[in-house]
Amino acid sequence: MFKPKSFIPALFALALAAPPAHAAGNLVAVLEAEIVTLDPHFSTAYISRTFGYMVFDTLFAKDSKGDVKPQMVQDWKVSPDGLTYSFTLRDGLKWHDGQPVTAADCVASLRRWGTRSALGRRIFAITASLEPTDAKTFVLTLKEPSGLVIDALGNPVSPVAFMMPERIAKTPGDQRITEIVGSGPFVYSKADHRTGDRMILKKFADYVPRPEPADFLAGGKRVNVDTLEIRVIPDGSTAASALQAGEVDFMQYAPFDLLPTLEKNSRVKLVNFTGGNMFAGAYRLNAASKPFDDPAIRRVLWKLVDQREVLDALGLDAKYATPCATFFTCGTTYDSKAGTEAAAKPSIEAAKAALKATKYAGEPVIVMEANDLEAPRVSAQVLAERLKQAGFNVDLQVMDWASVLARRAKKEGWSVYGVHAGGFDLGSPLTNVMVAFNCADFTGWQCDARITPLMEAFAKAPAEEDRKKIAAEIQTVMYDQAPGIPWGQFAQPALSRAALRNLIPSAIPVFWNVEK
Repeated sequence: MFKPKSFIPALFALALAAPPAHAAGNLVAVLEAEIVTLDPHFSTAYISRTFGYMVFDTLFAKDSKGDVKPQMVQDWKVSPDGLTYSFTLRDGLKWHDGQPVTAADCVASLRRWGTRSALGRRIFAITASLEPTDAKTFVLTLKEPSGLVIDALGNPVSPVAFMMPERIAKTPGDQRITEIVGSGPFVYSKADHRTGDRMILKKFADYVPRPEPADFLAGGKRVNVDTLEIRVIPDGSTAASALQAGEVDFMQYAPFDLLPTLEKNSRVKLVNFTGGNMFAGAYRLNAASKPFDDPAIRRVLWKLVDQREVLDALGLDAKYATPCATFFTCGTTYDSKAGTEAAAKPSIEAAKAALKATKYAGEPVIVMEANDLEAPRVSAQVLAERLKQAGFNVDLQVMDWASVLARRAKKEGWSVYGVHAGGFDLGSPLTNVMVAFNCADFTGWQCDARITPLMEAFAKAPAEEDRKKIAAEIQTVMYDQAPGIPWGQFAQPALSRAALRNLIPSAIPVFWNVEK
């Protein structure tokens, strides 16, 4: 979640004059938040996923085209009946404690991940067995064919299927691991970790990169710096000033209100994002409580929500934001126009007419506005005003984000709130919260009998083209039921020193490949 900060002229003046203050072998980064949870299976927090990709590794990974490529795996094959998957690990894989990575480690890691991940639970629900056959090979046997196995193992949706030593992976999924030992390109240095100040990750000298060039999360993870220093600087303006002064090399989220100034500074580079690297915003509707328990009243919002108006209210330039009608993130695999005609040409007049045709009886629409997060705050304010103009009885209630989360877990006491999430997480029916928890969720209490069999068909479909067709069918139902209304897609650019070379453009910050 982003939270733009105000401009500090004095710091910017200082930034133009101050020389770099750190060694060339040390790359200093400021991330979206402090890394608190070091167990990448335990938390779905994006910052824990970022830590995971630095310290741990994955069996498969996605490249910039969205294709899943082998990572720790050297060879793999599937039986003709689609039930048996055999995986062989690459040579030379080691844990940070010097021990070799084994198939038994990977099996234990997958079992733990399977208790924490929605994708993992689906795979293990149809798993007959998962066992190592020798030190480098393990076999997954399914009860029924599924086209999702490889995608799930390489999917960046949090929690990711990161590998751990068997002794650590045996920690129950509902308990945090206490020993941080991965096999990734960076080693966590507990001795150098100062909570509230900085974390040090050191280059893993024994890491063996794949031979292919680095490509997003896939390919050869070649580390060209000695240490990665992750600083804790909560204020965005202060962090941006430190970067311009040469005290910081990389900042995950450049403050939006500083973008016009930063764009003119030749000493820094802004890294914009598209597709799954963007955020996607939506209004979540309470389908368990009046008036939005009536799908006809929910559908009025298709006529009401003007995505460009919301994005403009956030102050986002068109190069950083775009309307997006699909539920599955524009620019990703399951992007579809199915059903989107319902959202064409929104207007207050059209919404008024649509509302009059429903059984709406003036029930209050409780709009929850999170005042401590910019996108939820602004999107809620825009919606509340348009709801009033269309004829709804609006009760705008201001609270912090924690209170929004607590309130949404109840079936009463709220009607709608604005939220945004990472595009990768929303890009598939199996991980999109508006779809994946149909009839079993607490973010909108949505239940449609048509969705469940479509989800099962999607999970079992052997070919990508089949899954795309099913995703389009799911979206058609979603437009009919309107459990949520997309309000736009946007990127918050990263900021780096111009002297950095070969930085991989990714909303999940990665620091292999980059050079100083």
